[in-house]
Amino acid sequence: MTTSLYDNIHSTKHAGKVALVTGGSTGIGLATAKRLAREGATVFITGRRQAELDTAVSEIGHGARAIRGDISSAADLKRVVDAVSAEHQRIDILFANAGGGEFTPLGEITEAQFDKYFDINVKGTLLTVQSALPLMRAGSAIVITGSITSVQGVPAFGVYAATKAALRSFARTWASDLKGRDIRVNVVAPGVVVTPAYKTELKLSDEQIEAYCKEVAETTPLGRVGSTDEIAKAVSFLASDDASYITGIELFVDGGRVQV
Repeated sequence: MTTSLYDNIHSTKHAGKVALVTGGSTGIGLATAKRLAREGATVFITGRRQAELDTAVSEIGHGARAIRGDISSAADLKRVVDAVSAEHQRIDILFANAGGGEFTPLGEITEAQFDKYFDINVKGTLLTVQSALPLMRAGSAIVITGSITSVQGVPAFGVYAATKAALRSFARTWASDLKGRDIRVNVVAPGVVVTPAYKTELKLSDEQIEAYCKEVAETTPLGRVGSTDEIAKAVSFLASDDASYITGIELFVDGGRVQV
């Protein structure tokens, strides 16, 4: 792995911190785990598939650890947090990133689909934060993965968008709930960033992804889609001491797509 000038300069940005990244074996979670590790944090990742976790740990390096678990299960989350606690007794950075969605138009949404994504995205995030909170000290940071879809109205994506709007609401409430504890809660809202989920969850073909990216490029002020590392940089900022007076916000990292 090559080392950039940025990495040399910022390799101590999160030095001494312990980070837990849910959904850390792929996509934005993996990119963020890599960045936090390069910036000095001890990183733990979670996910449901052991093979992907093992591969991710190898890619992240820097002593990263993986703990298999499903965030919609309180028992799994307790096991994850207990494992972190056994080694470090604290969590300084929590990136509540795990989630999912699929396209289903209004009129065809099933109860099972609704339950699945509200269980993962909403209940799972709530349980993640509540499980980690006892290990979080003053100066800690929680970052939640939201989405521009919560304000955009993407056709056939209503359930997913509603879950992300719920997370935005959670962040506001939790920022108030944690008043006096000096634990910050913020949301990062990615724009269009192609990840493996575009195929595995959204079931899009290579041709559909290419066409969508072209459409996005034509309607986004920066003229392109984003990268997972661009989202990771924003998460790193929100989790860092540089953002010490920022809480309760939603940071859109979308190339201006829903801003103009």
